[in-house]
Amino acid sequence: MTEPPGEGRRDLSIGLLAVSALGAATVVLVIATTVILVVKPGPVLGLVVGLLGVAGAIASMGYVSKRMTRNAYGDDPPDPEPGSDR
Repeated sequence: MTEPPGEGRRDLSIGLLAVSALGAATVVLVIATTVILVVKPGPVLGLVVGLLGVAGAIASMGYVSKRMTRNAYGDDPPDPEPGSDR
């Protein structure tokens, strides 16, 4: 039984998923740190940039994880309609 490309059920390495998600978060945090070091904002603006960096890191981890999981296992099947046999 062959699945169409992108709809396959191939294995997903948890290690690769973790390293990819943490790598994406690291990139975002390095960018936020660079902005803080180059611009040298005041305390409040520096805190805002830091918090945006943390939020961006969390969002990038979610994006990378979702994309890798959907590439490995395909999209979610649609929810069954009420009254259907499924």
